[in-house]
Amino acid sequence: MRPVVMNADDGPSGWDFGEDAANVEKAYELQTLRAEDSHWWYRGRRRVIRRVVSNLGLPVDARILDAGCGSGRNMVELASFGSVTGVELSAVSVEAARERAIGDVVMGSVGELPFADNSFDFAVCLDVIEHLPDDRSALRELRRVIVPGGALLVTVPAYQWLWSSHDTINQHCRRYNRATLLSATSDAGWRCERATYFNSLLLPVAVALRVLERIRPDAPESSPDLWVPPARLNLLLQQPLNLEATIIGRNGHSLPAGLSILAVLR
Repeated sequence: MRPVVMNADDGPSGWDFGEDAANVEKAYELQTLRAEDSHWWYRGRRRVIRRVVSNLGLPVDARILDAGCGSGRNMVELASFGSVTGVELSAVSVEAARERAIGDVVMGSVGELPFADNSFDFAVCLDVIEHLPDDRSALRELRRVIVPGGALLVTVPAYQWLWSSHDTINQHCRRYNRATLLSATSDAGWRCERATYFNSLLLPVAVALRVLERIRPDAPESSPDLWVPPARLNLLLQQPLNLEATIIGRNGHSLPAGLSILAVLR
């Protein structure tokens, strides 16, 4: 499970939410950006990603792109591996990311990146491509701006059969399994170096909540939303992801199932 993330710029073209709806979405996005710093899911995912990146053998002072950087919180972690640039479509998120003063933050789309060919040694694209109608086009754009031999780390939500109101609110276009993700990346010219599921220990909980939602459509949403639990509970909920970070961080180790998928591509 992950917190609901709503972005006024993520809606399909032609939607007219109206001024009041746009204001609600802006407020919701600001709430999301605040949650990125402390929410157990974001903190746990950062732990997993850091362990994987530390094993990639990036060049000293690598040129790194955070594609769909949100509030820029992941840029803070990535900065220890090189110089980081963020690209983000939402003006609200761009402003929040720039306030962190970690690196350049450029307004733009992952589907049409405002960078020259071969501009980066490494990129991350974290829970972004599931929002895009044409994921392969975005993956090709990422390949264009990364040097030959460079790497891309992608995370996405897992299992189309887990589709729920959570995905609708998040304006997802799809969920993936390992095969469909690697099919998309291969079509875009990437070679998979490793792929693993993660957020595995909470998978049974998510399945139960999805079943409940289908039996009782009027039941509360299955997402934990943007509520950051009290400190002790927040830390407790993060522990499964901390454990998975240790397992996945060992070269070659992967998990067979989980709520998310991580892939390292070359």
